[in-house]
Amino acid sequence: MKLPSRDVMARHADEKVTGSRIALPRRTVDPLRQVGRRLLMALGVLFLTVLIVYADRDGYHDNANGTVDFLDCAYYATVTLSTTGYGDIVPYSDSARLVNILVITPLRVLFLIILVGTTLEVLTERTREEFRLKHWRSNLRDHTVIVGFGTKGRSAIQTLCATGLRKDQIVIVDPSGKVIEAANLDGFVGVVGDGTRSDVLLRAEVQRARQIVIATQRDDTAVLVTLTARQLNRGAKIVAAVREEENAPLLRQSGADAVITSASAAGRLLGLSVLSPSAGTVMEDLIQQGSGLDLVERPVTKAEAGRSVRETDDLVVSVLRGHRLLGYDDPAASPLQLTDRVITIVRAAPVTPLTTPPQD
Repeated sequence: MKLPSRDVMARHADEKVTGSRIALPRRTVDPLRQVGRRLLMALGVLFLTVLIVYADRDGYHDNANGTVDFLDCAYYATVTLSTTGYGDIVPYSDSARLVNILVITPLRVLFLIILVGTTLEVLTERTREEFRLKHWRSNLRDHTVIVGFGTKGRSAIQTLCATGLRKDQIVIVDPSGKVIEAANLDGFVGVVGDGTRSDVLLRAEVQRARQIVIATQRDDTAVLVTLTARQLNRGAKIVAAVREEENAPLLRQSGADAVITSASAAGRLLGLSVLSPSAGTVMEDLIQQGSGLDLVERPVTKAEAGRSVRETDDLVVSVLRGHRLLGYDDPAASPLQLTDRVITIVRAAPVTPLTTPPQD
């Protein structure tokens, strides 16, 4: 098996992953803003306590000089809310003690909650994340698994989304944590790990997937991922990309339903563009789903059944009848049957681009 020379190896050394994990899309919050908000809340509670004590300062006694001024009120509020309580300033009137019971004590509890809010938030976030993960796993069915979120993987996802596939029906597997973070920013669920490992693919629920796209950087990696995915899911449709044409038969033997040779496809498009730049532009438009002209596979409608290929409303280029692919000029393609599927050229709406992953 011939491998591409000096291929883009797994990732940078700082991105190596020893284990796998699932990363769900989440709303990013600025940590500095969170800390600032908690600090303002704590200062607000402290200032409110100072005002309450100062308003009833005659009901407090200072063991040092017997009087309580504003500084003494601030000092008492600080040591009280922090549960230090030196006892040098104490409430002695009934109203001051009642205010301490009904107001100061709840403010003390609130102040402590704000101070330990970070720890509580971490525990709450962990529980919420576990619940989201469990809910995601229980509802995931007939989804699409994308192994590799590089240029090929992102282009494949863009095409799938242009055809109406929802983002929550796509799971991305990649060994780079930074790449999965970029996928999360785009709204996709990601699994950090090596796609050749069965435990990583099981985390992506590949055994319940409808289709699997393998867009790894290396051909040997694509073969191993295909073998593992086919072993876990016998009925899924597997489409794999390879760099070298000679490795395509090996991918098919490994269980891939379709194999795309990226280097040869790019070379053919280059040659076509040399012969006819306009033809190359049209071909590029056709394979770029969601803008200009699109190639679409759809079932034959009842109104089209019994008609010839040229009598349909759309421009039909091929007819899929059973396992046979018939060209539009094949005499056997007409008349159309209700069980046929046609591949047509249609005008499509534009697609919202995905966020570019971070580049080192």
